[in-house]
Amino acid sequence: MIELWKKGILNDTNPESITREKIEKISKDLVKQGCLSEQEGNEIIHSLNELIELIEREKNLELKIEPAIFKVLTKFDVARKEDIRKLEKRIAALEKEKITNFARMNANEI
Repeated sequence: MIELWKKGILNDTNPESITREKIEKISKDLVKQGCLSEQEGNEIIHSLNELIELIEREKNLELKIEPAIFKVLTKFDVARKEDIRKLEKRIAALEKEKITNFARMNANEI
């Protein structure tokens, strides 16, 4: 019975698209179909509402922490991935240029 419910709610590939209304509708439908008792349906609704609240709190916390982390990393002058990627591209271009110039010099000597 619970498997039917899980399949119904978890058909969404994006967990953030699961809404309280959807949870309640699916649970109530399964209670009406006799797949869940009313108590089981209410427990599922309550548990998933707690999960949604936890996810929302985590998102809010992340929104508050991210700027603080960025500020600290900037203060300590830590390179970001983007900075490192730019440098890697510049190094690759310089290496390619060096190889090309070396090949031209050798060709001129021959």
